[in-house]
Amino acid sequence: MTTFRRNIRIVMLTMVAVVLFAGAALCPASAQTRYESVYNGHRIIYPASSIPAPGRPHTNYFFVDSDQLTPQPPLGAETPGSVACVYKLVTGPTGCPIATSTTVPNGGIGAIAIVDAGYYPTAQSDLDAFDSYFGIPATTLTQVWPLTGSRPPVYPDWEVEEALDIEWAHAMAPAAKLFLVVSALCQTPQCTTDPTWAAVQLAGSLVAQNGGGVVSMSFGDAEIPQELSLDQYFTTPGVVYFAAAGDSGLGVSGYPAASPNVVAVGGTYFNRDGNGNFTSEQYYTGGGGGDISPYEPRPSYQNGIAGIVGNFRGYPDVASDFCCTAIYLNGSWGSVGGTSWSSPTFAGIVNAAGSRQQSTLAQLTKMYSELFNPVLYHSDFNDITQGDPRCKVGWDLCTGIGSPRTYAGK
Repeated sequence: MTTFRRNIRIVMLTMVAVVLFAGAALCPASAQTRYESVYNGHRIIYPASSIPAPGRPHTNYFFVDSDQLTPQPPLGAETPGSVACVYKLVTGPTGCPIATSTTVPNGGIGAIAIVDAGYYPTAQSDLDAFDSYFGIPATTLTQVWPLTGSRPPVYPDWEVEEALDIEWAHAMAPAAKLFLVVSALCQTPQCTTDPTWAAVQLAGSLVAQNGGGVVSMSFGDAEIPQELSLDQYFTTPGVVYFAAAGDSGLGVSGYPAASPNVVAVGGTYFNRDGNGNFTSEQYYTGGGGGDISPYEPRPSYQNGIAGIVGNFRGYPDVASDFCCTAIYLNGSWGSVGGTSWSSPTFAGIVNAAGSRQQSTLAQLTKMYSELFNPVLYHSDFNDITQGDPRCKVGWDLCTGIGSPRTYAGK
């Protein structure tokens, strides 16, 4: 088993204005902090946009080894073929080595909508290049924003997020229509909030109008009592909502992941041997995100784990690999990770599974029911018990139910 070491050093950097997610905005700050750590020998670099701060929604990704893009994909980065092979979505070579796992998924139904901040001018060409390199069927991406505002500006930190989201959601469900819904962070010099969550509402509407499917949200913010009034924005009929659980470890709250109306997706890591063969999947202390909400009541689908979560909502619900993969952005390649990868990946898998659940409640009820049928559970999910003493058999705060094994049960 691979041993993970986490050595965090704080690096103070003068940065540009704070960037925020599509559903809210606050006044920018003049300086930010970013930090680095080491995971299993990899240098992990968290950009300023991914540093949690109260009242400042953040991205959930990190750079791996370098935040400088390169002409070629980084060596050792997981690919759509290798992830699909490990999760038994496709038939691949024994051990699912990255270099030879080239078969990619070809399913997908209805639509997938990604919610992010900032206009992404090279979204279509970047997606085309990513698809071409990995042999993924091409698609036409529709980038839209709420009618209440003009086209949003470009936010460089969020372009990384957007590339990761659209490329991996599409890789897992290439036959689904694909939407990128963006909005501005600051509408005026005096930044204001958007209490209507217009981008999220637009995303749900587009998916519902195009045959149903999924919405994925990779942003997050600390939980607040007022979030109970926001849960309504994840209830469009025919749509299942997904959210990144965060990259700050256990006991760190995050919204919208805490909403009972989203599938909260945590993060895992693939261990490989010296020959590049997949050997095991684990959580690790300090990453992935998980908590018990202080505000959200326990939803009905978690009644069977009331002995663990008590009277409140526990999350994540599920998990998938979150370190490390390749993205294509503005003509170059980068190596990234985070639950911002996990959320669109799992959302794409559920979309391609084609069960067409009519709500997140229905989707989570379906998946949680498998916990209490040992045969189905172990055939449809990977129960992650390695990486932290708090990772237990069955549901836990590390990875929820676990990671996907085939399309069954999704």
